[in-house]
Amino acid sequence: MPPSSSRAARRGWLRAEQVDAVMVHALEPRAQPAGPLAGLGILITRPARQAAGFAQKIAVLGGVPVIFPAIVVLPPGDAAPLARAHEALPTYDLAVFVSANAVEYGAPDPRRWPSTLVVLAPGPGTAEALAAVGIGGARIPATTFDSEGLLALPELADVRGKRVLIFRGDGGREHLGDTLTARGALVDYVACYRRAKPESGAAGLAEAFREGRIRAVTITSSEGLDNLWSLADAATRGAWCGCPTFVPHPRIAVHARGHGLSVVETKGGDAGLIAGLLEWAATLAPKKS
Repeated sequence: MPPSSSRAARRGWLRAEQVDAVMVHALEPRAQPAGPLAGLGILITRPARQAAGFAQKIAVLGGVPVIFPAIVVLPPGDAAPLARAHEALPTYDLAVFVSANAVEYGAPDPRRWPSTLVVLAPGPGTAEALAAVGIGGARIPATTFDSEGLLALPELADVRGKRVLIFRGDGGREHLGDTLTARGALVDYVACYRRAKPESGAAGLAEAFREGRIRAVTITSSEGLDNLWSLADAATRGAWCGCPTFVPHPRIAVHARGHGLSVVETKGGDAGLIAGLLEWAATLAPKKS
């Protein structure tokens, strides 16, 4: 019987039957796939559940997803504040889910969602997660998929006297809430999940780099980058520095360059990362004479 998803995530792997991906510990040979990413191993470092959807997109393009969740997402240590927040939903004007993880661990039964409560998300991935649990109509930024993009939305321009509830992880960024408070909003936070560093799996990751099964790395948070870097030995770090690292945000790009990585900054969301990978893969294709 396979381990639970949370235990599997802590070990740095996901059940292979959930998505057509090559795990860092998988040794079985695979047939050479077709597509613009044909045969290229792409390291996916998102938390396990979010990694699966992105891995499927890589696989459809012929790439070989290598999943190593660099952040383990866990339920909150105390569920009572989240339960109280759900009860108080009718008293709020605006609600923000900062990530798909916030949706997974913090969204209430959609039947309890007040029709007058405006929901906002920092990007299409979070909005899709909300729609999947029955909370539709999320407003997303038109500029950048982050707190700065959210703050540029007209719904958040004049929030004087409005009550705002922010669903986030334990110890998340304060920029969004601080700015809304400065604009006159009454802001409450609710921590609906915790983040942790993987406890093991570094040996399998090192093996995948050593065997050349990883040709590119995708990173979607600075915290995940730091976790992965701390788990990597010197040889793994060296191999990683020899691969392009694709990141969807300038802040992560700056952080990654600080580690000496070869960074490719893409547009936000899955679409941006995929576009960047496709452009890179095209440069690897043999030129016709």
